[in-house]
Amino acid sequence: MAELASPPDVLISLYRAAVARAHPRNLFRPELLPAPPNGRTIVVGCGKAAAAMAAAFEAAWPHPVEGAVVTQYGHSFPTRFIEVLEANHPVPDAASVDAGRRMMALARSAGADDLVVALIAGGGSALLCLPADGITLADKQEMGRALLRCGAPITEINRVRRAMSAIKGGRLAAAIAPAPCVTYMISDVPGDDPAIIGGGPTVLSPEDAGAALEAIARYHLPADARLEAAIRANPPPASLAGDMTYHMIATPGMALEAAAAEAEARGIRVYNLGDRIEGEAREVAADMARRVRGMAEESGEGPDRPFALISGGETTVTLKGTGRGGRNGEFLLALALALDGAPGIWALACDTDGIDGSEDNAGAVIGPDILVRAEAAGLDARAYLENNDAYGFFAALKALVVTGPTTTNVNDFRAILVT
Repeated sequence: MAELASPPDVLISLYRAAVARAHPRNLFRPELLPAPPNGRTIVVGCGKAAAAMAAAFEAAWPHPVEGAVVTQYGHSFPTRFIEVLEANHPVPDAASVDAGRRMMALARSAGADDLVVALIAGGGSALLCLPADGITLADKQEMGRALLRCGAPITEINRVRRAMSAIKGGRLAAAIAPAPCVTYMISDVPGDDPAIIGGGPTVLSPEDAGAALEAIARYHLPADARLEAAIRANPPPASLAGDMTYHMIATPGMALEAAAAEAEARGIRVYNLGDRIEGEAREVAADMARRVRGMAEESGEGPDRPFALISGGETTVTLKGTGRGGRNGEFLLALALALDGAPGIWALACDTDGIDGSEDNAGAVIGPDILVRAEAAGLDARAYLENNDAYGFFAALKALVVTGPTTTNVNDFRAILVT
């Protein structure tokens, strides 16, 4: 089959299909738009996709609009009326706090005749930062770094972030009332829980401070008596007074469906493992290696080939080494070691926002010769894995996938192709 002459190109085409399905440009369909208000239309928002969402909403909304959104440095998108702010991710900075203040000021300016449109996407928890009373930006930064190193799932990470915030966990929505609010979300979390996406600034928090303190204790996170007292004194709103409407306009599941359609159009049988895969990246890799090797052996040279396993979700990495790269690179390096050169198996793992962890790549791609190439280059794959330096390994082998910011984010995309 001509399309399979270059398995890496096939894998990248599946990734591109997943990203394209999640891009905001075509997501604000007319049936999802609210009636225009008698007063102002005010946009607030946060996330790696927030700027692209703002531009897409402007294009779809045939009425005056104003407001601001915050996105990650380098993820901006041109807009006409909505101000685009930039801040740091994954650890908040002073610009994140300025963005939090700006969003709260916009929310409090809304009156009963106005309409607030909230554009929320993954990454918003760090980008939109407003520390609760008794908590400093330095506290948030120290906790953010600890959360990233401890291997906690995103559910636990955002539980702690919400508890330390004066804007997440429905607190922005409480400031918006009595104006109605329509929230559009692009999900980057397993299960598409709106309370987790971007820290849920317009969604009631599902738990109290106790749950956050339990997570802090479970992962041995830095919290003294002062910080614990501040968290206890920061309960989320019990209810929301305004008219709240929510739309999930793109999800990891939708992106996987688009990738599956692309694969099937190329004559590739697809096994969709779902968008809720979590766990330590190297352990997920070992499990997938066992699965795909078994399937490859069963299929032999028969008509079931070529086939692909696709999946989404968010793995974690417990950092012990340098931490260069991200969870997708770690997954692939562990997968390569577990496959140990098994013939005919290729794989890609990329973050749909275009940035995997700390460097400039979306992820990487591997083939059955990756360990042989590494040995020829004098690279010890297992040592790189133990040092959490998948980026250095794949960069040396020119196996990185570099896309730049995609201006969307529906979490990780993984595809394993058996030819």
